[in-house]
Amino acid sequence: MLFSWWILVPAAINFFINFGADIVEPTWSIERYFDFVLLLMSSTAVAFQLPVLQFILGSLGIISTEKMLSNWKIVVISSAILSAVITPSTDPLTMSLLSISIIFLFFVGAGLTYISESLKSKTLSSSH
Repeated sequence: MLFSWWILVPAAINFFINFGADIVEPTWSIERYFDFVLLLMSSTAVAFQLPVLQFILGSLGIISTEKMLSNWKIVVISSAILSAVITPSTDPLTMSLLSISIIFLFFVGAGLTYISESLKSKTLSSSH
């Protein structure tokens, strides 16, 4: 939520205010502003749950670190598409920031899964 509030919201608002400002005067209602900010913050909050989901799936043995890392290209393309869909604004900066954060979070989740697998293998080897 803090990432969204401090990084994404100001970038998107700045884009809306400056884009075509010499052609069209931007007018916002309080309701539209809150809807915009709420949508951006909630979609970012959902995206930030990715490492938790990866850690859980990795801890349960459903997916491995190797499998995650071998599909990094799919994650990059998917994050761009997902960011374009869930970002309520049309500016490329907000979409790029969200996409980069999703990619970063994916690799954080892969790292957490690797740690989980390492701990699990150490536990199994020490118990035998």
